[in-house]
Amino acid sequence: MHDILEHKSRVSPKVDLPFMAPTHPIAEPGQRPFAADDYQTVGSPFVDKAKFAMRDVNVFYGEKQAVVNVSLDIAENEVIAMIGPSGCGKSTFLRCLNRMNDTIEACRVSGSIQLDGQEIYSSKMDVVPLRARVGMVFQKPNPFPKSIYENVAYGPKIHGLVNRRVDLDEIVETSLRRAGLWDEVKDRLDAPGTSLSGGQQQRLCIARTIAVSPEVILMDEPCSALDPIATAKIEELIAELSENYTIAIVTHSMQQAARVSHRTAYFHLGKLIEVNDTQKVFTTPDHPLTEAYITGRFG
Repeated sequence: MHDILEHKSRVSPKVDLPFMAPTHPIAEPGQRPFAADDYQTVGSPFVDKAKFAMRDVNVFYGEKQAVVNVSLDIAENEVIAMIGPSGCGKSTFLRCLNRMNDTIEACRVSGSIQLDGQEIYSSKMDVVPLRARVGMVFQKPNPFPKSIYENVAYGPKIHGLVNRRVDLDEIVETSLRRAGLWDEVKDRLDAPGTSLSGGQQQRLCIARTIAVSPEVILMDEPCSALDPIATAKIEELIAELSENYTIAIVTHSMQQAARVSHRTAYFHLGKLIEVNDTQKVFTTPDHPLTEAYITGRFG
């Protein structure tokens, strides 16, 4: 197995996405393109030392099943990208990892999700410290209606991480520096967070997330609302953050997944179809469904 934890540079190497000639047959209209057995996960979904270990995870919204028997490991300091067509369950699965789905009344989750060997859906698990350990960056920047400083300071305050203003100042500066935003805002920390550009707001949200010293950062399409320049800054930031954090990112951009991730997981109709080294997924995928999506035959 490839050593997914090895970092040869601060920025993950770019994976070219050449046109791939189809190697698997395509069904005629109205025919079922793949047999049921083809929906079994292929590739390398498991690792030796897992930060997150998920087994047979199912998610239901009322009677509708959105995630079907997903088993997957995420390694420490790994960047794993989750790709697939809209509505395939990747964002729903991501939100299971810090129990964000608990906020949806009709949502029900079954199976096992362990963080460092601890079952996060145990009745003994307090979701407040869990969400400090597993932070989340959403699709659209959502800064609080507070100053830039207070946006970053909010988490450390409510979690009781600091008692002195000087310590809080240090956390704010360190978090903004890690988010690549300090030099742009250091002279206007009292300005509203909403006064920043879209890309700056997203980096502010990342700074707010890392201010509570999480172990894992979940990103749900963090660049979908950003322009190409802001997107490039966020992608470079992801590569830098992966030296200290485990990162799981949902993205509709295959190019982005290729640029930032070590492994890529392909979802289809709520099922995890393939997990492999990112370069392999985008050049020689193991599953015909993955290949069909990569080559643009659907999605």
